[in-house]
Amino acid sequence: MLEIAIDKVGEVVILARDIENKHAEFDAFVAALNDDEKAHLVALMWVGRGSFEPEDWDDAVRTAYREATTPTATYLKGSLHLADHLENGLDALGISAMEAEDDVY
Repeated sequence: MLEIAIDKVGEVVILARDIENKHAEFDAFVAALNDDEKAHLVALMWVGRGSFEPEDWDDAVRTAYREATTPTATYLKGSLHLADHLENGLDALGISAMEAEDDVY
């Protein structure tokens, strides 16, 4: 289902929690993701903020590909609660957000 490794999502969450100090690192990390990973990361954020339901995952991913008109890092940073949305998205898909973040350390 998810085309991005859970530890990569965990890294984005950790970076997003300290975005003021990790701005360049966040941008570089997200820029290094491939297009599939970026689309799935955006779709995950959308599920976590309630824009899509977990059962609409495929639609969320298709929409993320179709609407990718700005750099993904820039788009994601526009979400004030990005880390929370990603964690909520993982939880909605039945994936432990805590484990994703623990996998980074």
